[in-house]
Amino acid sequence: MNRVPMTVNGAELMKAELEHLKRKERPTIIKAIEEARAHGDLKENAEYHAAKERQGFIEGRIKDLEGKLSHSQVIDVTKLDNEGNVVFGATVTIINVETDETISYRIVGDDEADIKTGMISVSSPIARALIGKHQGDEVEVKTPSGLVTYEIENVEYI
Repeated sequence: MNRVPMTVNGAELMKAELEHLKRKERPTIIKAIEEARAHGDLKENAEYHAAKERQGFIEGRIKDLEGKLSHSQVIDVTKLDNEGNVVFGATVTIINVETDETISYRIVGDDEADIKTGMISVSSPIARALIGKHQGDEVEVKTPSGLVTYEIENVEYI
């Protein structure tokens, strides 16, 4: 089975969500189902159906998280030697050569990606263009509006 790369922080967040679902949400929904059953006829009991639907969602999410964690390869980028190489988990500051706009991205696993916080998926076009390059290199990224050239200003392993 293929291992999916994940940062230490991403793995911790998933484990925390899994723990929350198992320890808090699951028992709460079980109580809600018991209370709804006590109200009688289940065919016309909206509370019961809503609780069962919520239970299905929670159990599905638990299964999803367990599967992702079991297939993950947690990579701690802080234990790597910082040689200016762009690798999974690195935080990369790039400059758009045409506009001089500076952007910082952290290259993370698919499930951790959140462009609003500057975390891009390792499988995104920009991350694929950056991986393996070095500080000071120029890279071309194919975007919907055409090729964009970036210079790698800084690579940090934080």
